[in-house]
Amino acid sequence: MRAAVFYGDHDIRVEEVTSPTGPGPGEVLVRPYWCGICGTDLHEFAMGPIVIPSSPHPLNRSELPQILGHEFSAEIVAVGAGVTSVKEGQRVSVMPLLYCGECYYCRRGLNHLCVSMACVGLSFGWGGIAELAVLPASHVSVLPDGVSDLQGALIEPAAVAAYGVDTAGVRPGDTVLITGAGPIGALAALYAFSLGARVIVSEVNGTRAALATSLDVGDVLDPSSVDVTAWVKDETNGIGVDAVIECSGNERALQTALTAVRSAGRISQTGLHTKAAAIDPMVLSEHDITLAGTWCYPVTDWPRIIGLVASGRLPVDKVVSDQIAMDDIVAKGFETLLSPTGDQVKVLVNAR
Repeated sequence: MRAAVFYGDHDIRVEEVTSPTGPGPGEVLVRPYWCGICGTDLHEFAMGPIVIPSSPHPLNRSELPQILGHEFSAEIVAVGAGVTSVKEGQRVSVMPLLYCGECYYCRRGLNHLCVSMACVGLSFGWGGIAELAVLPASHVSVLPDGVSDLQGALIEPAAVAAYGVDTAGVRPGDTVLITGAGPIGALAALYAFSLGARVIVSEVNGTRAALATSLDVGDVLDPSSVDVTAWVKDETNGIGVDAVIECSGNERALQTALTAVRSAGRISQTGLHTKAAAIDPMVLSEHDITLAGTWCYPVTDWPRIIGLVASGRLPVDKVVSDQIAMDDIVAKGFETLLSPTGDQVKVLVNAR
């Protein structure tokens, strides 16, 4: 079968690989439909391997080369012995995190913090940018008729965004600032809006700002020309926003979050910082501000996010800027998304 395989820094090859022989007990064989290119994938391509193991992973012994893809929808082709939760022919969305179930965090329901966590498409024998894959049956959720194959591939990044917003305790009527309108920031804006919040987005990149504007969920500000904190204070009678979802991983944006949020407000650090960022901790103390980090998502969140998409309240497909063939994954996917002059935000790959 054909698959997109990562070998190392700037080395992804679309090539023939050995097809899976079929699902084992508790597993399903799936045919991927659509798969998103994630920021983690981009980091691997630009400077990896980072997360992808060069030596056998402690959980499942996977190692380079790695079939890519962890944000994907698929069709069930076959089910293994003992599988009753899904059946052949059903469409599903994949929850890609793999965990031991035995460590301190897994035993407390914090499976996304498993000490030996792995991930489909990053540290597993299979990935979503391939014609076939074998997965644990427990990691797929059925898509109802009202959710498209394309939307099914966006449940994973939507879960990341939702966890960031939920960690900030956003409620109906709150005013929320989203810093950064990449895929996660755009999805966070959609999710916060679905909760009944007033949404403000800060984004310096013109392409991403245009996408944020097209979502029609609130004001979009350019922090290179607008003092975001001053604008927010003017709009909130000098108080500040109730919550900030920091999705850029940018030091200046985090500093803006600290000055734009109200006293006793909440900041969720959802974007990943690739280097240290300076803040003034005294601001947290003086204003009783909560600054919380987030990592991935609760592994049980798939049915809820799928339900929101099915209801029409969370139109995740609005963040998709391009759909490409597997053969174009490097030129139209990774290279375009990493280019300073690139005109894409969220690219989905057709794995069929």
